[in-house]
Amino acid sequence: MPIALSPPFRPRNGLTKFTNCRLLRGDKLVEEDLWVSSLSGKVVNSQAAFFDDLVLPDQTIDLGGRIISPGMIDVQLNGAFGFNFSTLLDDMSQYGKKVKEVQKLLVQTGVTSYNPTITSQRPELYQKALPFLGPSGHLQEAEDGAESLGAHCEGPFLSPTKNGVHNVDVLIEAQTYEDLEACYGKHNLTPRAEGDKIPIKYITAAPERGQMTKLIPELTAKGIIYSVGHSEATYEEASKAVEQGATMITHLFNAMRPLHHRNPGIFGVLGIAESLPRPYFGIIADGIHLHPTTIKIAFNSHPDGFILVTDAMHLVGLPDGAYPWTNGDTTCNIVKVGSKLLLENSDTIAGR
Repeated sequence: MPIALSPPFRPRNGLTKFTNCRLLRGDKLVEEDLWVSSLSGKVVNSQAAFFDDLVLPDQTIDLGGRIISPGMIDVQLNGAFGFNFSTLLDDMSQYGKKVKEVQKLLVQTGVTSYNPTITSQRPELYQKALPFLGPSGHLQEAEDGAESLGAHCEGPFLSPTKNGVHNVDVLIEAQTYEDLEACYGKHNLTPRAEGDKIPIKYITAAPERGQMTKLIPELTAKGIIYSVGHSEATYEEASKAVEQGATMITHLFNAMRPLHHRNPGIFGVLGIAESLPRPYFGIIADGIHLHPTTIKIAFNSHPDGFILVTDAMHLVGLPDGAYPWTNGDTTCNIVKVGSKLLLENSDTIAGR
């Protein structure tokens, strides 16, 4: 008489099989299963998994014909759903809760990871807020919702003539690396222990101000990306910054010296004939910040470096109206009309 044997124990392998779903292949949607490993975070070859009888998923999820697409990464987000990352709260534990609320709502927009951005502020705000904005494995763990890849400090080492909506009164210069530590906080620029991540992923600064260009190698040595932005830098000054290790340009064309036929300014470092590595660059393609032809020129100059950013603010997800905004030492209103944001009583574009 045959003996009923219990199935052998099978250790979990972290594989999830999504079935009854559609995937984008080229320019078509095709019906195909998708296997994903939660251990590596990578898509697994479904054909190999199917033909290997020993590989069974830990779970199978029927998506009922829905589309699976890659999550978007927003490298410049100032806030969303009513919360501005450049906000100093009396109880900073509430700041961390607000960040998590934003992250849970952010995935509804298709964004699964992002760089939370703090604009030009007083040192106290950077020092207290940055620990809550670091990448997973710093002070926060990945939970349901979008994941921070590390904070973006947009300022306060910017040009006062290219400040945009940044408060001129809080803009400063750095002469030494200690000046950076005094502003952002030494604890935000130094790992707590070997192998730890620091909360800052990249900074935007004007290389022509103070001794900033000379400080670039020390920043990049710590794994911090240096981005040129809000700057009056000439072509020569921008080239020197790239030579020192700058690998990014913040919202190209906006808040910087314009392209001139005798001095191409910051845009000139994107030329294909340059001997230096060409940096990546952000573009706000909302139909407000840049003319469509300007965007095409930027793309054609360096397609591999082209990054679409939202530069969105905390008014994302809110109805039209006037909303308070902390700007350095002052509080002013930003008026939201559709996708356009303006400083109250002005024509200054505050973002989108």
